[in-house]
Amino acid sequence: MRNLFRMSALCISLAAGVAQAAEYLVRFDSIGQEQERFISNNGGTLTLVSREGVLFKWVTNHEKASEVANWEPSVRYVQPNFTIRLLQNPSLEANREAIANALAFMDPMDMGDIFGETPADNPDIPPAPGRASGADPMLTDDWGIQSIGTPTTWTRNAGKGIIVAVTDSGVDYTHEDLVANMWRNTKEIPDNGIDDDKNGYVDDIVGWDFAMDDNKPYDMTVDFFSLIFGGGNPGHGTHVSGVIGATKDNGKGVAGVAPNAQIMGCRFITEKGSGTTESAIKAIDYAVANGAKVINASWGGEKGDEDDTALIESIQRAEKAGVIFVAAAGNGRNGVGYDNDNDPKPSIPATLNLPNIVSVAAIDVNDGLGAFSNFGNRTVRLGAPGVKILSTVPGDRYQDTVIDIPFLGMTAHWDGTSMASPHVAGAFATAWSDNPTFTYQQIIDLVLKNTKPIAALNGKTVTGGRLELRQLR
Repeated sequence: MRNLFRMSALCISLAAGVAQAAEYLVRFDSIGQEQERFISNNGGTLTLVSREGVLFKWVTNHEKASEVANWEPSVRYVQPNFTIRLLQNPSLEANREAIANALAFMDPMDMGDIFGETPADNPDIPPAPGRASGADPMLTDDWGIQSIGTPTTWTRNAGKGIIVAVTDSGVDYTHEDLVANMWRNTKEIPDNGIDDDKNGYVDDIVGWDFAMDDNKPYDMTVDFFSLIFGGGNPGHGTHVSGVIGATKDNGKGVAGVAPNAQIMGCRFITEKGSGTTESAIKAIDYAVANGAKVINASWGGEKGDEDDTALIESIQRAEKAGVIFVAAAGNGRNGVGYDNDNDPKPSIPATLNLPNIVSVAAIDVNDGLGAFSNFGNRTVRLGAPGVKILSTVPGDRYQDTVIDIPFLGMTAHWDGTSMASPHVAGAFATAWSDNPTFTYQQIIDLVLKNTKPIAALNGKTVTGGRLELRQLR
């Protein structure tokens, strides 16, 4: 079936009718020299995106793309290379205008003293350290970890042997609480400039940066001034990674839900907070090909006129490989969550009807549904902690609050279904390390069976409950 998609499920469409160089994704039923030559002869360049999906990126004139599906019989569909964005932090968005107005009168020299320095991009990848020992000093401040009963699983080496891919803005792979738990590609010899394992990526030691096409998937942040006035990444992927797998009993900071899992860095979202369908597909395919059992997706947007079929096919490939895809349910509109089941623009990819997708709503410390959190008793499976969540951020730091300016009365916490999703991803890693022979569906069923019913989620999620690990075996 041939189709031309007009609107992204995940963000901004191109201006219709404007003749300009644009990026499209072309899906073939099969590909050979004749097809490549045919497309290239009709304008633009063609580059491979996914061997598994016979998917190519085509950079061409905007008007020519609409005719391709009719030109070539082996073309299944053509779609724009859509923009994909991080889910907006609702408390940050609510305060952005007020903070921007206040900061406009501040001396920029004072901002570094108040908000700290921005770490440099792409530090060297350190070798895996030996395990340190000592109590994690901030663990008791992490209400989310405590509320779902995570400590009851830690005696069983929670997450041991399970790789969790963080498809996000990257991860600070030098962070004191993450460096020991980074996935290490043992088939690759570090820094020799050779693709030793012949997986198509040179020196991919801890993952890959699909936004910049290099082997350092570092979570590059923007300075505070840019975050407020221009938007961007405050350390999203590193925060997500800490929730999943910060190291336990190393005398540092906090501990993750699965503190013995391995974190694979799959950066496809830039410091500006956006990526593309192409880079998301590459990140998902890479995670599957390199052994990830769980993929966390704390990103998405509202469904457009038609589906982003290329992205859907990549998640389907993950399902065929037995990989669980955990997705944030969405952060509503203007700070108010909505029903993904009935809204004309439900959050995607969380609500895609695929068996390996587990969509997660956000709850607060009182087991209430976050005011910003999307829900859906057919499409959202469960809830998990997602309000004022304490975790790792770049530069050996820890935060449950992105912004705190007491003298202005302004605060923005780490809130969002982006924070709820990694709690569930960590739970799947724990369940799989306990039951290594289980299929992905058995692991999903085990975790969902053990959710705790709460009033706030009754009729709002499939299970009507929140993540609970106390009886998880």
